[in-house]
Amino acid sequence: MFRTLNLILVSLISLNTTAQNSIIERVNNYMDSKNTFTDELIYVSIKQQKLYHIQHDSIIKEYIISSSAYGIGSTSGSNKTPIGLHRIRQKHGETTPLNGKMTGRVFHGEVSTIYTDETKSKTDDITSRILWLEGLEKGENKGKGIDSFNRYIYIHGTSEEGRLGNPASHGCIRMKNKEVIDLYKLVEVGTLVLIL
Repeated sequence: MFRTLNLILVSLISLNTTAQNSIIERVNNYMDSKNTFTDELIYVSIKQQKLYHIQHDSIIKEYIISSSAYGIGSTSGSNKTPIGLHRIRQKHGETTPLNGKMTGRVFHGEVSTIYTDETKSKTDDITSRILWLEGLEKGENKGKGIDSFNRYIYIHGTSEEGRLGNPASHGCIRMKNKEVIDLYKLVEVGTLVLIL
């Protein structure tokens, strides 16, 4: 019995290590192709609908997210999630309470109702914290008509927590409110963000 359990446990650990190595390899290959090196990075996987906080080639945190319901792309007005290399240019919401709704990156006192089922919010609330992204790749996510910063592409909390794990946003990266607060505390302005 113990032998069987040990074999299952070893298989699960090996699978997890293999998956982590695959993520790290993908990130490193992309960063190498851009001649960019860093000890810390946020990696957003569109395919997996997950966000990984990576330090020194190790995944230290993993979060479920939602990218755009309209797919990937950088064109202004497309409501698509831009891919490529970004950085956190601004952080907002330091004193916003859990589930606090922000308009224009400011909390005005309203706390959002959080849906944990498939309910779609009528107002597509931006809640709790905002990490405002700046594209770093000219012609891809930086420049006229495609600029991530000018498109207000954020990593932010959402009132639609029940829809996380599936593409559901209007271009931004949505997270659970408690988790975006956690991430906000861990990363600084200037942290690189890779979306692929």
